[in-house]
Amino acid sequence: MLRNVAAVLLDRVNPFELGVVCEVFGVDRSDDGLPVYDFAVASAEGPSLRSNTGFSLQVEHGPERLETADLIAVPAGSCYETRDFPPELLDALRRGVDRGARVLSVCSGVFVLAAAGLLDGRRAAAHWRHADALTRRYPHLTVEPDVLYVDEDPVITSAGTAAGIDACLHLVRKEQGPEVANRIARRMVVPPHRDGGQAQYIERPLPLPGGDTVSEVLVWMERHLDEEVTVEQLAARAHMSPRTFARRFQQETGTTPYRWILRQRVLLAQRLLEGTDETVDAVAGRTGFGNAAALRHHFVRAVGTTPNAYRRTFRGPEAA
Repeated sequence: MLRNVAAVLLDRVNPFELGVVCEVFGVDRSDDGLPVYDFAVASAEGPSLRSNTGFSLQVEHGPERLETADLIAVPAGSCYETRDFPPELLDALRRGVDRGARVLSVCSGVFVLAAAGLLDGRRAAAHWRHADALTRRYPHLTVEPDVLYVDEDPVITSAGTAAGIDACLHLVRKEQGPEVANRIARRMVVPPHRDGGQAQYIERPLPLPGGDTVSEVLVWMERHLDEEVTVEQLAARAHMSPRTFARRFQQETGTTPYRWILRQRVLLAQRLLEGTDETVDAVAGRTGFGNAAALRHHFVRAVGTTPNAYRRTFRGPEAA
């Protein structure tokens, strides 16, 4: 179980990326019945550090704090794509993985994990501006430049800035279920899950004021997950041609209508399996999969386990 979390800092750390880790894992939300993590910030370069925006940080713990962590998080910082990293930090990260801990990077923190050799033979997420540099410097990993995060357990990497929130909430969802992740997200006033990838954030012209949008269709789709719909029907609802709608949907969400609605159906199935006593067949009907076999197929592909096994994990053996 995820209980002990340490964020490890280097000089010129990015405050926002550090704040992401602190906000998800360092805030006491026990008044809402949510887990409290044993959280600490550690420095790999002495007790006094600078942020990349000019203020100083006094850090109580050194690298020794990493030795007991279930999760070691590495926020981004300035010039990580070109600098060298302390050997003691790289050794501590390798030891952490060897003893069963997870490591998670936010944005350019991926360069630290790559330098430790933890991404050799693995896929990794990176900010789209850093993808080429990461590939050139570390050719033994596979960069996924279009995604928000990559989970190659026990190594999790995330793309730029806010994608660190997605990766942290993903890990909470994986360890403690969607209800906990959703409630933390609600406290943070952020989406509990974002579909698509970085394609929607890479530089492109802004839409014209008053231009077409698929936002209203997305709301409708989320409220009608149990219904079979076609791109043609969705396009008609958006008052667009199917071709224009498909292109605009990809631009605004980073994914296709089919993949978007499939992911939303799986998320709804997770909530129903965890929070209700409905049969798997009933869950399949409410989520638009139609039957238990179809639900099981898509659930295993998305979550990595069967609906019954998922329910046992979060509700106990008697619930299956």
